[in-house]
Amino acid sequence: MNALDGLPVVVIGAGPTGLAAAAHLHERGLPFVVLEAGDTPGAAVRQWGHVRVFSPWRYDIDPAARRLLDQAGWVAPDPEALPTGAELVGDYLQPLTELPQLRPHVRYGARVEAISRLGLDRLRTVGRDTAPFLLRLADGDELFARAVIDASGTWGTPNVLGASGLPARGETDSTAHLEHALPDVLGADRARFVGRHTLVVGAGHSAANTLLSLAEMSAVEPGTEVTWAIRTASPTRTYGGGAADALPARGALGSRLRAHVDAGRIRLLTGFSVHALTAEDGRVSVVVRDADGTTESITVDRVVAATGFRPDHTIAAELRLDLDPIMGVTRALAPLIDPNEHSCGTVPPHGVDELAHPESGYYAVGMKSYGRAPTFLMATGYEQVRSVVAALAGDWAAAREVQLDLPATGVCTSNPADSASGDTCCGPEPTGRGLSTGIAGGPLSAPLSLVVLDAAPAGGCCAS
Repeated sequence: MNALDGLPVVVIGAGPTGLAAAAHLHERGLPFVVLEAGDTPGAAVRQWGHVRVFSPWRYDIDPAARRLLDQAGWVAPDPEALPTGAELVGDYLQPLTELPQLRPHVRYGARVEAISRLGLDRLRTVGRDTAPFLLRLADGDELFARAVIDASGTWGTPNVLGASGLPARGETDSTAHLEHALPDVLGADRARFVGRHTLVVGAGHSAANTLLSLAEMSAVEPGTEVTWAIRTASPTRTYGGGAADALPARGALGSRLRAHVDAGRIRLLTGFSVHALTAEDGRVSVVVRDADGTTESITVDRVVAATGFRPDHTIAAELRLDLDPIMGVTRALAPLIDPNEHSCGTVPPHGVDELAHPESGYYAVGMKSYGRAPTFLMATGYEQVRSVVAALAGDWAAAREVQLDLPATGVCTSNPADSASGDTCCGPEPTGRGLSTGIAGGPLSAPLSLVVLDAAPAGGCCAS
């Protein structure tokens, strides 16, 4: 009898991808445990709950999860509506975790501190593939597992403000003035921005959402100033294609942002590389260093760091991971998602083979599987876990029959990371590649009709 027999598959994270993995594990009859560091499902999604995503509901629900919900008489949302992050949790993830097939297997407040092999450090080889995984939690509890699916995401590890990938000088001493991406400017966080000068750093749709909310506030709240800083020389990619954009909501977002900049309600600074921050007299001075070594500074009250995210593989330090040196993903996946070559809609389907590490049985999926690449799609995460779970069940034919039915508009994550060039997966395709569509035959030949969004902030591309 193998030491792994009877042990559960441990899923780390109860977000959309992690719970999709749980649904597939249930369908395959494999025992599982879901460990969620937060107190609720979709804890990270709740933090940007005020943001409306670009993708309609019909692309936001995993097929296996949908089958479980339908069996319970779930009333599905309008498939063409664009949910907010809060609606994604309240109308989908919460009901999913309350199903009797999943509820007993989800543990909250369970933060994974480290993963190893029972009795073996990273150096030991003999018996490794048959030794159970050992997961140590922050509270000291330990679990054993036959396999680990890490869907913990990247929300907790944002990129720094410093232009060289290192924290800017004084960045750690200025945290009282810094904001995580996607603050609720018009809601819960309003008091921190009213009547103050805010600098938003970043060229992605996280930055655009925050800028639009600040511009709306500045129109009714005297003294509220908005400055937008990007590394590149032009905001063209952030503006997108406007009415000609194949993503209607994205086109509307870019058009509104351009209008505010053109009208002077948002001050735009280009070629902006953060060098240092200095807190003084209740404000923060942000120093920019140009390529020629000269510096200039701007003093503001708040700084929103919408500079993207990066993976944290610390918990897997004792596992044998083979990571691409650039993006921090598996070497097989790296060329398929390279943002220098791909947008979210041109990333080819991939599954267990591309996600495998030398450490047999460990898989990072979802946002974490993409490392620093900003080309992740929620639908891609669902297909990843379907393939991985099929492999764990021994159904290698299904595991390798990877198919991805992407929306015709190639929606992306709602909190996309800004790439080094300031682009995100939601930005226009590189020259010669056309609009991002996700259609196997190529780009969409004609734009979709522009839709009118409601009063809620126009959200990022999709949910992670």
